Amino acid sequence: MAIDRTQQIGPLAPPPRGNGSAPVRSPGGPSFQEALRSAAAGVQLSSHAQKRVDRRDLDLDPARMQRLDSAITRAAEKGSRNSVVMLDDLAVVVDVRQRTVVTALNAQQGKERVFTNIDSVVIA
Repeated sequence: MAIDRTQQIGPLAPPPRGNGSAPVRSPGGPSFQEALRSAAAGVQLSSHAQKRVDRRDLDLDPARMQRLDSAITRAAEKGSRNSVVMLDDLAVVVDVRQRTVVTALNAQQGKERVFTNIDSVVIA
């Protein structure tokens, strides 16, 4: 049997598309839009960090949280993963990729004042 090589093959038809209104969702998970919205919501405190803030009576008012959010954004732009953010008299250890405060302490009260597994320091 001979193959006819003169016949042209046209472009494939594009796959059918939805109307774009259905959210992309993994089974049982949030839609991409919901995940993006929550990621942009700002800084989260881990349960450990929340306990430290409460126990040490640290002042993380909205103005400081805004400065912290800005510092995390700057650290992320530089490729940081884990950072210490200095907010006046507070030292805040942050997981930059998750935008989560890991722990916080008053810079004057820490007994050892040694931070490990940190790749950057941001002075906010």
